[in-house]
Amino acid sequence: MQVEKRVVALVEEKIADRPELFLVEVKLLPNHKLIIHVDGDEGISIQDCAAISRHVGFHLEEENLIEKAYNLEVSSPGVGEPLKLVRQYKKNIGRDVSVKLTSGEKMEGELLAVDEQGIVVEAQVKEKGKKAQLVETPIEFNNIVETKVLISFK
Repeated sequence: MQVEKRVVALVEEKIADRPELFLVEVKLLPNHKLIIHVDGDEGISIQDCAAISRHVGFHLEEENLIEKAYNLEVSSPGVGEPLKLVRQYKKNIGRDVSVKLTSGEKMEGELLAVDEQGIVVEAQVKEKGKKAQLVETPIEFNNIVETKVLISFK
């Protein structure tokens, strides 16, 4: 856990002058793979990922924080990765999402709004004997298990 905390500090130090960039997560896997997911309000470039990787790698080596050989991977979260931060939700307003709820239900629709408490999704709801209608549904974050952006190839 100490390694992850130090890596978070190093990433935040590196992007401190770039308010459009933000750290999503740091994971140190048992196979000595260190994964850093960083994103930006308008996305993140390969050059930014490389600069963060160099900064973190240099300091980890200097401070000898990881005893064994490790693999460092810095990237934006992958397409299939669930959203973790309010800032990621805001970035994806207007896109279609799939939301798994704590009740076991699953909802798919357009992400319309986000605030600190939750999200609003517009989804088609079909009642028996009636035509499907678009309904705006507010969902609190504490009722969400996982939200993923749906990729469409239109």
